[in-house]
Amino acid sequence: MGTLIYGGDFELEVDDRMLAHLQVVIIGRLRRAESCALSWSVPKAQGSGRETIWLNPHTALRFRFDSAERHTINPAWVALISETANRGDIQLVQEPQTAAG
Repeated sequence: MGTLIYGGDFELEVDDRMLAHLQVVIIGRLRRAESCALSWSVPKAQGSGRETIWLNPHTALRFRFDSAERHTINPAWVALISETANRGDIQLVQEPQTAAG
């Protein structure tokens, strides 16, 4: 599991492969000076519900991966995550199946 660290005091654990795709989407938006929200479901063991943070280009953001391996980026997954951002907030959606997989 990797970690998205935001503002120095907030950490969100995310699978390394998912984190690599989130990194592409988030950095793309922040490079264009586009603030955005990031939302995810809270596991039942942690009280259930949903959480959201506001991402902006002026707050420190770090992506920490457990593995040194660079994941191959699936453009369809990046597009799917980007679509969620365009509808309101970035969502942690599952990777779409490819024709080969």
